[in-house]
Amino acid sequence: MIDVNDLRKGVTFEIDKNLYKVLDYHHHKPGRGNATIRIRTINLRTGTNLEMTFQSGDRVQDVRLDYHNVQYLYNDGQFYHFMDLETYEQPAIPGEVLGDQALMLKEGMEVKLTIYENEPLDVELPLTVDLLVTDAEMSVRGDTATGVTKKVTTETGLQVQVPGFVDVGDRIRINTTDGSYVTRA
Repeated sequence: MIDVNDLRKGVTFEIDKNLYKVLDYHHHKPGRGNATIRIRTINLRTGTNLEMTFQSGDRVQDVRLDYHNVQYLYNDGQFYHFMDLETYEQPAIPGEVLGDQALMLKEGMEVKLTIYENEPLDVELPLTVDLLVTDAEMSVRGDTATGVTKKVTTETGLQVQVPGFVDVGDRIRINTTDGSYVTRA
């Protein structure tokens, strides 16, 4: 058991046989009384977001997670399939659990797979990923006085706001934590 004051972004815990990963943490201490801890979580089995509130001193069940280096293989429409680089097993994760992270996966990419009691739950992407631009809006010629941006679509279907000079066929680097443009690759 861990104290709710120890919950931080990225910590995984269990309540009522459901596994939750903390996405956001806020500690509020009023003038009198106990502190309130508000967290935004994601259910690792269903992919649903949930906000929880605890009183200071409450406890939740901590879990032991295993991490394996895996390679992304393919998507069959419902599941995303990976291959363990040590055992060559091929675990699969439902698309709704991955959410927006699925749009940053490329075939052959190495990621870290989170496993709880032989059940694959989540993937940890590298900090950045390079993707090919397949579709881009037209830029307005001469409109360079301000930081002009436009929306492009990458090879995986991810849509990103980029500077006006990025065009179809360019490789761009994307920050996987927030899905934002970093630079041309």
